Amino acid sequence: MGRGKIAIRRIDNSTSRQVTFSKRRNGLLKKARELSILCDAEVGLMVFSSTGKLYDYASTSMKSVIDRYNKIKEEHHHLMNPASEEKFWQTEVANLRQQLQYLQECHRQLMGKELSGLGIKELQNLENQLEMSLKGVRMKKDQILTNEIKELRQKGNLMHQENVDIYQKMDQIQKENAELQKKVYEARSINEENVASNPSYMARNGYDLHAPISLQLSQPQPQYSEPSAKSMKLGLQLH
Repeated sequence: MGRGKIAIRRIDNSTSRQVTFSKRRNGLLKKARELSILCDAEVGLMVFSSTGKLYDYASTSMKSVIDRYNKIKEEHHHLMNPASEEKFWQTEVANLRQQLQYLQECHRQLMGKELSGLGIKELQNLENQLEMSLKGVRMKKDQILTNEIKELRQKGNLMHQENVDIYQKMDQIQKENAELQKKVYEARSINEENVASNPSYMARNGYDLHAPISLQLSQPQPQYSEPSAKSMKLGLQLH
């Protein structure tokens, strides 16, 4: 069973980071040594750990490798005169044109055009590429549709819950209205029964004491009292 791929990023755990550094450093030094032996190459390798410790390897000597590197770099800098630089960019433009032409040809073939010059193997490879592309497109489409369906279901559940809450509130309001109507009806029935059964609510002259009373103000009239017979008699006696 093969090892799983790990993400190429900084390892947070210091112990794991140190173990990984040691393993990969030894592997890198081993590869550099094998490259110098198998290919007769002059190799120089320097590695600084996170703590600043140096690990190096040189097929000859590190000074010889560094001197050769500086010399080649200086020569390359002097060779980059305007004429050589122009030639370099002309070569780059030609390479880019070839790459563009190749990509355009591949695009036309993927669209089903200009297939006359292809053999069975090339057509089979093209078919495999199209099937892989189609599979990727379908997977992406299915993922988008699945996400949209999930979102619509969530919205439907929210709307259903809101409808349930509204129906419950309406039912509560209807119950409260029914109770209020019942209380009003009972109070009206009790009032009518009291009026019908209690005769003291009616006046003796037949008028309803609870009926509205209309009051009217009148101007005060002057009152004159005739002198009594006794005061007249006293008055006569005084004279």
